Amino acid sequence: MNTAAPALTPATRALAWCLHLLVIGLLVLAAGRAVADDQPDAELVVVAAAVCGLMSAVGPLLPRIRLSRRAAAWWLAAVGAVWLVLLALSPDAVWVAFPLYFLQLHLLPRRAGLGAVAATAVAAITGFAAHTGSFSLAMVIGPALGAAVAVAVVWGYQALYRESEQRRRLIEELTATRADLAAAQHTAGVLAERERLAREIHDTIAQGLSSIQLLLRAAERALPGRPDDAARHVDAARQAAVDNIAEARRFVAALTPPTLEGATLAGALERLCTTTSTRHRLTAHFHLTGDPTPLATAHEVALLRIAQSALANTVRHAEATSAEVTLSYLGDHVALDVVDDGRGFDPARLPAPDPESGGFGLAAMRARAQALGGTLTVESAPGHGTTLAAQLPLTPSAETEPEARQ
Repeated sequence: MNTAAPALTPATRALAWCLHLLVIGLLVLAAGRAVADDQPDAELVVVAAAVCGLMSAVGPLLPRIRLSRRAAAWWLAAVGAVWLVLLALSPDAVWVAFPLYFLQLHLLPRRAGLGAVAATAVAAITGFAAHTGSFSLAMVIGPALGAAVAVAVVWGYQALYRESEQRRRLIEELTATRADLAAAQHTAGVLAERERLAREIHDTIAQGLSSIQLLLRAAERALPGRPDDAARHVDAARQAAVDNIAEARRFVAALTPPTLEGATLAGALERLCTTTSTRHRLTAHFHLTGDPTPLATAHEVALLRIAQSALANTVRHAEATSAEVTLSYLGDHVALDVVDDGRGFDPARLPAPDPESGGFGLAAMRARAQALGGTLTVESAPGHGTTLAAQLPLTPSAETEPEARQ
């Protein structure tokens, strides 16, 4: 079965070429000494060295040898056979065993490479002993020590390479995980921003347009018999449009609501009640209890928006004649209560929010309160009016602070 050899990195490729060059250099040395010493088989040594060097040089250029361990094994076997011939002719060929160790360990599987190294070491020891006509421990130490060094170096490098690959894969997985996390955070941020925008649009632009629509309908009913009333309703609609444009501009610029600029929350709620009473058939009164405490901007905006949305719902749906808006400072909490004498409803049977008909008011108010760690409750029954109560902690928790700033 063909098994692809490990992919070569630039460092291992350079090392492999150095080993091939070392083989060729040692072969040239063996051939040169044979000629210089005028050995009897000098011509055969030169031929064997040339053939071995040619095979060693051609091997790395063949793609099949680089990609298949079986082909690499056959190539190493051919090089080894020619080397054995050269070893039989010249004792200087014993030095070629050292670079052969590295090539065998690099190109062959671990067990096969270890066996090839052992066989090469035995052949080197045997060949050198045959040329010298004697045998000693020193003849064994040299090739054996070279084989041990080669095994230690190659196996150590392979272990480092595997560890490096594991780290590379871990870094890739970490990078991919961070990218997925960033994408998830971006998606969550987009959804949170869409929810915030939906609340702002509902509590500002949508409520303002609804108020304008009600005023124009009242003006339409007053014509032609009561032109003064019609003119008053049209003027109120015009003022509502002006206020709505101001809200839209601040909304686009992400600024504080205009009713809170240079004013307290209590003052803004009192003006809201006055404006609602002036524009609609609803008498709204404001009450303040407790000692006012400076609030975070997010708290003031949330409570003002809740009051706006609650009064708008009262005007549109409750058919109420009066409403009471109470802002209470209760030590570590601030509370807003909106009570009307309208027809009431069953809170358990509210329809789901519908983009066509509205119905986002209570959900948006509850989301505002929960974003600041607070609560919003609604008590109502058919024919008994409605009580809406929002309560916020004066100090937002660490978990709600980022969302409260939106």
